[in-house]
Amino acid sequence: MRVVFPFIAQPHQTLHSLPIGLEIARRHPDIAVHVACLTEEQESYVRHLAGFYPDSQVTFDRLTLPGPLLRQLTRRGPSVLTKLAALFANKNYFAAFQAIVVPERTSLYLRRMGVRRPRLIWTRHGAGDRAIGFARDVRNFDFILMAGRKLENRLLAQGALRPGHYVTGIYAKFDMVRRMHRQAPPLFENKRPTVLYNPHFNPALSSWYKFGFQVLDYFARQDRYNIVFAPHYRLFDAHRDKAAEIMRAYGGIPHMRIDPGSPRSVDMTYTMGADLYLGDVSSQVAEFLIQPRPCLFLDAHDTPWQGNPDYLFWSLGQVARTTDALDEALDRAFATHPDFLEPQKSYIRDTFGLADTGPTAPIGANAIVEFLRKAG
Repeated sequence: MRVVFPFIAQPHQTLHSLPIGLEIARRHPDIAVHVACLTEEQESYVRHLAGFYPDSQVTFDRLTLPGPLLRQLTRRGPSVLTKLAALFANKNYFAAFQAIVVPERTSLYLRRMGVRRPRLIWTRHGAGDRAIGFARDVRNFDFILMAGRKLENRLLAQGALRPGHYVTGIYAKFDMVRRMHRQAPPLFENKRPTVLYNPHFNPALSSWYKFGFQVLDYFARQDRYNIVFAPHYRLFDAHRDKAAEIMRAYGGIPHMRIDPGSPRSVDMTYTMGADLYLGDVSSQVAEFLIQPRPCLFLDAHDTPWQGNPDYLFWSLGQVARTTDALDEALDRAFATHPDFLEPQKSYIRDTFGLADTGPTAPIGANAIVEFLRKAG
């Protein structure tokens, strides 16, 4: 049996499926596991991560892409066009496998491109509340791996799950993170509390476009906090010149760290090392709350969020509609955190459904193999 784990999108998705592939290779040596990348940079990153699983033997393949699109991908990062082109250009490659395991939904287009035989398996990426994570097209996957009860209930309610075609309790990214950060140093040498500002990329949802520079200017001036500005990877993915400007403007301030998209911005370096989460709708807040801590959400769009399941996590901390009194809002977030402690713990139980702190990628790996053997 041959199984492929392709990576055609941004690197923040990689950690959600790669550990499962590495566990299949380690636990089921009779199955040939291939890992497919589009660029040398992608493959270098994936090989680095695979090094944390020295007992797993996988084959690394390079996908093809027409020259102009490959140059565009290298220069500006993945886009819908480059992802679709990668699927189409490599459809014969994909057709040769029994299963294709992906963290994104774009690969469903392989069915329209005539790739019928392989089973399509989705590991998801992230565990947020926004509706995009519960799109109706997920019913077209043959098998789905997901975290906890919250995700299962929403997908069941919309008829997107079939008994025997999914498994819960899987969040493989945590497995990789534990291996990578066993002895993580503090983010800053001083003793100040550290705030992580993690705005989303979507202008209709993000706090960045209205409040971003106000937030950075406030932290640049004050002397109470450290600040890590590590937005969603896609915020500056196609605007690297703007990211470079911001790094030049604030990068020399010792209590500020500007990271517009390095591997550290997606591997939980900052969510594990910060004392308060400042953001809007990024699903990284769920990863941050694995260890309950204060949260402050910036509502830049006068959102009617109460009772909206897409904004459930905003009930886990303070919500501010302005940055005019950020000092007071931060004080309030720290002071009122005890009021949110139990709701945060309950949210994490529902979101991830993890019975203990042990690895879950092996469970996902075994579930995929069992499904494929039964499916024939």
